[in-house]
Amino acid sequence: MSVDDCLRRLAEYAEEFGARENDLPFMQNLLKTAIAKQREIDSVITKAAPEWPIEKIAAIDRNILRLGLTELLFADRAQVPAKVAINEAIELAKTFGGNSSGKFVNGVLGAVYVELGEPGKQEGNKRKNLANGTMPLEVLAGALVFSRDKGETYLAFVHDIFGHWTLSKGKIEPDEDIRQGAVRKIKEEMNLDIAIVEEIATNEYIANDSKVDGGKKRKRVTYFLAESPFTEIRLGSSGGLDDAQWFPLQAIAGLNFYDDALTKIIIPGINLLARLSAKERRVLDK
Repeated sequence: MSVDDCLRRLAEYAEEFGARENDLPFMQNLLKTAIAKQREIDSVITKAAPEWPIEKIAAIDRNILRLGLTELLFADRAQVPAKVAINEAIELAKTFGGNSSGKFVNGVLGAVYVELGEPGKQEGNKRKNLANGTMPLEVLAGALVFSRDKGETYLAFVHDIFGHWTLSKGKIEPDEDIRQGAVRKIKEEMNLDIAIVEEIATNEYIANDSKVDGGKKRKRVTYFLAESPFTEIRLGSSGGLDDAQWFPLQAIAGLNFYDDALTKIIIPGINLLARLSAKERRVLDK
């Protein structure tokens, strides 16, 4: 099928499904770019998913990846931010693909996003230490959750749609004790019953929020070290997450974390856990 035939078919589909007329130029440009750059895009797919030969990827997943990568690699980021391109592709895969299409598309695009240096990650989400400020403050709490089973120590992490393992956290309700809030959020997000051991650190940053005056607010997240029984993790309905798992302590080095979470929370938390474990052993030895 020629490019003209593809564009003609696109116009027919746009009319059939009620697309807005002013959206058509964007869709036409996206289609033409995807066709022109197909060889490059398929090469990226092959490198990001080497265990899946391009011809063996389901047609709908393959074409969603091509569209998502066209936006991610070649679109104007002011018009299509990287995270938006990835989210749109994942939603297309969930809607039109198979049961695992969303996770597959997420994995491939997430890998490419990381290789690109996570463009746009700092836009509206750059962590900043703030001594004070007049903008609205949202208080959150999270936890580095550990468990012990048969002499092995495990840590629990959630996985986001951008390919990173990270810490479970959530918003604390007004007048809610922050420790109780952390217990509640971990239960909601991972179905784990935790006991707070000790505070690890507090991280504060600025985030965009169109619902507040000025369009920005401060977010303050307090992270705790917390212990849980070694039971099955069941991921809740929090947006932006697609998995949650236990990992043995020795496997942590091989996981993909955000740099600030690793250096500010996870490593200090593991060091704290090691000190507590050493203290427990000394008590038992007496």
